[in-house]
Amino acid sequence: MKKFIITLLLICLGLSFIAMAGVAKQLKFAFMPGIADPFYFTMEKGAKAKAAELGVELIVGEYPKAWGPEYQVPILKALVARGDIDLLFTAPTSVEALIPVLKEISDSGIPVITVDTYIGDGDYTKPSNYNFPLAFIGTDNFLGGEVVAGQLALLLGGKGKVFLENTNPDVSSVMGRELGFRAGLKIFPDMELVGVEYCLDIQETAVAQVGAALQKNPDLAGVFGVNVFSAQGAYQAVVSAGLGGAVKIATWDATETLIEALKRKELNLILAQMPAEIGSLAVEWGFKHLTEGAEIPKKVIPGFFVFTQENVNDPEAQQYIYK
Repeated sequence: MKKFIITLLLICLGLSFIAMAGVAKQLKFAFMPGIADPFYFTMEKGAKAKAAELGVELIVGEYPKAWGPEYQVPILKALVARGDIDLLFTAPTSVEALIPVLKEISDSGIPVITVDTYIGDGDYTKPSNYNFPLAFIGTDNFLGGEVVAGQLALLLGGKGKVFLENTNPDVSSVMGRELGFRAGLKIFPDMELVGVEYCLDIQETAVAQVGAALQKNPDLAGVFGVNVFSAQGAYQAVVSAGLGGAVKIATWDATETLIEALKRKELNLILAQMPAEIGSLAVEWGFKHLTEGAEIPKKVIPGFFVFTQENVNDPEAQQYIYK
């Protein structure tokens, strides 16, 4: 009887250890993207790869058909209404409008990480109504904007008129790029920013706005498009005007379309973020937080890579193209 009891205890302990080992496989993380574009598709791939490695089930929300809280919030609410989400990471489409929604989710017991974009001013360390996310994981957009300004100025010999095609003044990432670009231009007194427009993530609008800027400023020397849609629209407008190569074009986000244009020497530089790494880091830090109690740094900042006509065909550069 004693031997039977000991055997039974060992079996129970074994089952207990098996159950503990399976905890990670039971975790369900949700990813809510900002819009359907190559940047977020690539982020999803990075997140899925890390989730598979850690045994986490990744649930991806429906991609919004356009950028904005009115498109993102209903999908976000439906996603968490499942009732089985252990952690959410998302790209807020507004610095203000997403605060109450994400706060409600956080207060319900679902930890929140913001990726690519943030809420408020992004400083989650100070007392505020938006300091509840575990972390912001994304590019240093201000620094990237400064880098683009410097690279464009070098291409133009430090002088000339430039135009900035932005997307939305209520989004942290792109406004960081604009502010960084403005700051970077101040180093070059003979560089002049002659206009800024916001296309609201509609490529056709960007085409029209950059086309108008080219007509208004026939001596325009350079254009900077700050994200996928504004960049592709800016490139399209310049090429359609027959000015490809004459007007220097700096873009943000390494889509295959822009990479091919760079290879044809129809644009001049592309700043590539690392979306796959952002997605991977969100899953990894979320997993560590829930399984080990790890405290996530309030800001996790991956680097970026600048494609030029000189390095676009380098084998080591190919990993930074969005798929």
